[in-house]
Amino acid sequence: MNGKKILDFLKALAANNNREWFQAHKALYDEVRHDFENMVNKVIPEIYKFDQGIGLVTAKDCMFRIYRDIRFTNDKTPYKTNFGAFISRTGRRGSNPGYYIHIEYGESLLAGGVYLPSPEVLKATRNEIYFNVDEFKSIIHDKTFIRLFSELDGFDKMKKAPREFPVDFSDLDLLKYRSLLAVHNMTNALVEAEGYIPYIVDVLKAMYPLNAFITRAIER
Repeated sequence: MNGKKILDFLKALAANNNREWFQAHKALYDEVRHDFENMVNKVIPEIYKFDQGIGLVTAKDCMFRIYRDIRFTNDKTPYKTNFGAFISRTGRRGSNPGYYIHIEYGESLLAGGVYLPSPEVLKATRNEIYFNVDEFKSIIHDKTFIRLFSELDGFDKMKKAPREFPVDFSDLDLLKYRSLLAVHNMTNALVEAEGYIPYIVDVLKAMYPLNAFITRAIER
């Protein structure tokens, strides 16, 4: 993957987020999007080596469109300024845990887990944490997890824990997450460097224990 070329295009798009500029640079967009797609198709079989649960998805199943839905927002810029792919057994759709690759100038990241899952998935995961809290804490307190992700990221945690759990549960704070994510931020230099795909795979592999825990909760 030519990370510099992709980032340069996305930086220029952010500064010229309009249909006229995009159409004038459509050939370049097609080129860098194809490059990103090829990278995702190389990463998927590497993920499959440690997580067969993702099945036989392809990059086309996992990649997000660059076109923004502007129907219900005041921001009418027509294009996203990133390339993104969510690799899971259902591709980019559904509430299954998976692996997210996000390339954006100055904002690139890798993430795993579930983002705002369905109420059913969230409830099942909270129950799994409640009944197996020591196992869950061993995952999020693991040295590699802390080195790569610092901590579990839930964005907007609830102020109070769900009512169905005892208020004297010692790890009640772990049940307040609305999302359960491992997030690893990346610099532009890292995206542009050689050996980028092995780096991606190593980081995503460290997310597997979290994804496996959530998957088990869903499948019970």
